[in-house]
Amino acid sequence: MGAVVSCIEAVFRTIGACLMAIVNGIASVLQAIIGAIAGVFDIIISCLTCGGGGHTRRRYRRRHVASRV
Repeated sequence: MGAVVSCIEAVFRTIGACLMAIVNGIASVLQAIIGAIAGVFDIIISCLTCGGGGHTRRRYRRRHVASRV
């Protein structure tokens, strides 16, 4: 009798693990899609606000300091 109960528990445990794997897979796909959409909006907003599409517009000026020895 104990072997039957153990077998049934194993079946339910396996079904639960399979369902959790499916849910985790769907969540990963949704997370990737949402991340891609957020990236596209980031690029669009950066272009509209003169961000240059990810290019920085900072100009670094180098100062030449003569050393006095």
